[in-house]
Amino acid sequence: MSDHAPPEHGGRLRQAAARFGIPLSDWLDLSTGINPHVWPVPPLPVDVWGRLPEDGDGLEAAAACYYGAPDPLPLAGSQAAIQALPRLRAPGRVGVPQIGYQEHAHAWRCAGHRVIELADGDPGSLLDAGPERLDCLIVINPNNPTGRRWPVATLLDWHARLAAHGGWLVVDEAFMDATPDGSLTPDAGRPGLILLRSLGKFFGLAGARVGFLYAESRLRERLKARLGPWTLAGPSRLIARQALADTAWQTSARAALPLAGARLAALLTEQGLTPAGGTSLFQWVLTPRAEQIQIALAQQGILVRRFAQPASLRFGLPGDESAWRRLAQALESRET
Repeated sequence: MSDHAPPEHGGRLRQAAARFGIPLSDWLDLSTGINPHVWPVPPLPVDVWGRLPEDGDGLEAAAACYYGAPDPLPLAGSQAAIQALPRLRAPGRVGVPQIGYQEHAHAWRCAGHRVIELADGDPGSLLDAGPERLDCLIVINPNNPTGRRWPVATLLDWHARLAAHGGWLVVDEAFMDATPDGSLTPDAGRPGLILLRSLGKFFGLAGARVGFLYAESRLRERLKARLGPWTLAGPSRLIARQALADTAWQTSARAALPLAGARLAALLTEQGLTPAGGTSLFQWVLTPRAEQIQIALAQQGILVRRFAQPASLRFGLPGDESAWRRLAQALESRET
C-alpha cells in the first residue's frame, strides 16, 4: 500500500458548505474548469438501465469521427488510464509538470517510478542519452491550471526522442476540445505515443465519467485487459455517443467558450487579479493573497480552486448573467 497522500481537487462543494455554514443550493461553484453549459442530455430509454453495456453500440465509431482517429479505447474518464498506465511499465524515470494535474505524478509514484518534476513542464536535456534520461514524459496540453500549450511540432520531436529508446510520451488533452487544431490525434497510433481525452470539460459531462485513450494496438489491448469488462456504464455510453455526434452543439460551444474565457480574464483584470494563464474554460491567477481571496469569496458562497505552490487561484466560468454579476460583486466587496 502506498503512503503517498492523494491530491486534492476542485468541486468539493459539500466540504465547503460544511466549513462555511452555507447550504449547498446557495453556492456558485467556479472551482472545476468544467463547461457550465452542459451538453443537453435527453431522457434515456428505460432499457439502458437494465442491460449490461456492450461494445458495438456505435460509441467507438462516434469517438473516432469526433477525434479524427480510429481505435479509441473508452474509459471511465481519462483518470482510469492515468491510474493504470504506470503499472504497465517497469519502474523508471518519469517527467511531469511541476505545476499541473497532480494525479499524474501521484499515480507514477504509487507504481514505484521516480518522478522528476519539470519547471514549466519542459524536459530540456532530459530526453538526451545519459543517466538522467527520462523513460516517460507526461505533458498536459493545455496545462491545467496554467493554460500553457505546446506546439504539435515540439511534442512530436519529444515523442521521437523518447520512442527511439522505448520511452513513452503521454499527452493529457482533457482541455483540448475547444482548440482541436492543437491535438495530436492525427498522429495517434505511433509507438510510444499515448493520448488521453475526456468528455468532462468541454461537454460539461464530468458526472458521466467518460474518457478515451489512443495508443498503439498492443499497448491499447494490454490496458483494455487490465481494466476488465464494462469500463463504461450503459447510460454513459449512450450519452457520450450522442454528444460526440452533435456537431451543431460543438460548433456553438467552440464559438461561445473563447468569448466567455476572455470575459472572465477581463473581469479579473479589472479587479487587480490579472491572469497569468488560462484556457477558454478557466483563468489562473498568481497571487500571494490566494488563501485570503479564496476565503473571502467562500464567505459569500463562491468556491474557487486554490493552489498552495505557487500561491494561486483558478476561476471557472460563471454559467449565466446572474452568476457573472454575483462574481463581480463578490470580487469588488472582498476585504483583501
